[in-house]
Amino acid sequence: MPEQLSDIGLVGLAVMGQNLALNIADHGFRISVYNRTTATMEKFVAENPSTPGGLAGFASLADFVASLKRPRRVIILVKAGAGTDAVIDQLVPLMEQGDIVIDGGNANWNDTIRREKALKAKGLRFIGSGVSGGEEGARFGPALMPGGDFEAYKEIEPVWNAIAAKVDHTTGKPLTGAAPGKPIVGGVPCSTYIGPDGAGHYVKMCHNGIEYGDMQMICESYSLMANLLGMSAGECGKVFAEWNTGVLDSFLIEITADILQQKDPMTGGFLVDYILDTAGQKGTGKWTSVSALDMGVPAATIAESVFARYISAVKDERMAAAKILTGPKANVDGDRKAFIQAIHDALYCSKICSYAQGFQLMREAQKEYHWTLKFGEIAMIWRGGCIIRARFLQKIKEAFDRNATLANLLLDPYFKSEVDRCQANWRQVVAAASLNGVPVPTFSSALSYYDSYRAERLPANLLQGQRDFFGAHTYERTDQPRGRFFHIDWPEPGRPQLEA
Repeated sequence: MPEQLSDIGLVGLAVMGQNLALNIADHGFRISVYNRTTATMEKFVAENPSTPGGLAGFASLADFVASLKRPRRVIILVKAGAGTDAVIDQLVPLMEQGDIVIDGGNANWNDTIRREKALKAKGLRFIGSGVSGGEEGARFGPALMPGGDFEAYKEIEPVWNAIAAKVDHTTGKPLTGAAPGKPIVGGVPCSTYIGPDGAGHYVKMCHNGIEYGDMQMICESYSLMANLLGMSAGECGKVFAEWNTGVLDSFLIEITADILQQKDPMTGGFLVDYILDTAGQKGTGKWTSVSALDMGVPAATIAESVFARYISAVKDERMAAAKILTGPKANVDGDRKAFIQAIHDALYCSKICSYAQGFQLMREAQKEYHWTLKFGEIAMIWRGGCIIRARFLQKIKEAFDRNATLANLLLDPYFKSEVDRCQANWRQVVAAASLNGVPVPTFSSALSYYDSYRAERLPANLLQGQRDFFGAHTYERTDQPRGRFFHIDWPEPGRPQLEA
């Protein structure tokens, strides 16, 4: 047994694992590390000989587990799915009652529920923690979404609060300036206990679904500027840089401005013009959309962002179709500056609707899985460290501070007034895109969502008539109490009933 026991351990030394381990060590916690490929572990430890907490590497999993203080706390950062299960299976025989296993990967929440139940039966405690912010976040401060056994969470809380991103107490703005060996001290940590079993990973999934929407909406804004206004990538980048000083201030807007202005080292042109227009995805956006479908939550804007990636992937088909299918020639007259402002407002309103859908989904999930989610706290921890970090999230926190049971963000006085202020421009942009043949799937689906949500009456009355006609599925009546169902004997198709 080593002379000095470690505060926590980590299995999996790919880039995310290495960066999180260094983050933990920078905050004064001694951490043991293990990797299936021993050479990777040895190289990592050798390259980081002096950290405030200290790194200890182990070639065997048994020695790794023995190096930890009790109750042992082990973070797993390996490929989600079977890889995580394999590591857990190897750890279980080496651990003791009350020890804690922490899955920090992009796990499906159903897997987390299953694992928590299985480990509990063996006397072990399990935490499924969302970790958002990518490699940079893992190194200097991610947003953390832990779920699982609450007492187990209290055991890891000092570590999680220390390593999380921090925001200013007053403004809610992310605190920056962290460097190797010099972490940020002070501020509000972007970490909070989410709820039991799979709650943490579910909320992380919703974060990623919202992220898909944000990214696609930004891409549509760029496309409108490029295709309708003929702006260069560099010109578009300058617009995004300006937008980042206002209500759209966010990490994704910030990096978009940089990406669009990046020159290509091979040609001297703008790099984005040479990047192939096909997008991949790791599955969390799809999980979000499938969960929304399963629970009957209208999250069409998030789903459209996933479908946009899918259609981008059929590049060869699109290139062939472009030679056959026709559409209008893009042409927008008028004040260019005014239209750019209209695109800004369309992006802003669509963003509000996308987040409204994400929070509605979490609200429904807490009923389905018997969780109690604190939506204001969730918005608060997303203000720093994570990919969707944005000024906008402070307003969401304030909305739930005003009304913890808010049914939809659109009903909050602030967001209602913002949509009222901007929706004429939003409608103008969606109409112009349609008339000029520029696809804006998230802008248009968000507008349809808004108009559907505010509609006192939708044409689903006819749909219910259709269902009763061909399948005797029954219908409710406007002149009878809700919950009473009716059916009539419909005439044969093509033979309308005669009036009495």
